[in-house]
Order: sequence, then structure tokens, then C-alpha cells
Amino acid sequence: MENENKIPAGAAQQIETEQPDAGYPVTTMHGTPRTRHRSPEEYQDLINRLNRVEGQVRGIRGMVERDAYCPDILFQASAVGKALDSFCKELLAQHIRTCVVDDLEAGRYESVDELVRVIQRLMK
Repeated sequence: MENENKIPAGAAQQIETEQPDAGYPVTTMHGTPRTRHRSPEEYQDLINRLNRVEGQVRGIRGMVERDAYCPDILFQASAVGKALDSFCKELLAQHIRTCVVDDLEAGRYESVDELVRVIQRLMK
């Protein structure tokens, strides 16, 4: 658990190179067309949130294995959903403050359309 809060070497230090014509980062080796460098603080905040969610899910599994009372399991499952919602809100806020603003400053206004599609999909 001690290493759980440490940033893996190089994880938050991805280098982005741009395609000359599009101005967007090149496709990553995993096929993802864009990446985002996160500060160590942003990275750690997101990882901490995910670690909490992961712990809650393990706790729910333990409750099922111990035959806990159904409503108690349901309340914990609801808490996991809220924790994931909180993670998504934080990630979306970071995306708007950085990626979207950077794109707008560079004249890539299609980023607004992408943001609208993301929000619509999240709100389904």
C-alpha cells in the first residue's frame, strides 16, 4: 500500500509531438489519437479517486461473500456510483481547463463540438 500513492516513473510525463498539418498530437502506440500530459498533482488526484473506488468495490465483494444484508450492499454500490461520478466531474473539469482551452487558443474550434458530444454522452 505504501507505493500506491507514488507516481510511476514517466507516467505523467508523456511527450506530445504534433502532426504538421493538423496540429494535434500523433497517434499513440495504443492507437489513441490524443494524449494529455497531467501535472503530478492532477495525476495523483485522479489515481487517489480511482484507488478509493477500487477499495469500495472490493468492500462490496466482501459483503457479498459474507452474505451481507441486501440494502447494505445496495447503499455501498450507490456510493461507488457517486464516487465514479465525482471522478468523471473532476476529469471533465481538467479537460475543459486544459485541453479545450489550449485547442481554442490554437484556433481548433472543433474541440467545442467534441466537448458537446462528450457531455451529451455522459448525460445519457
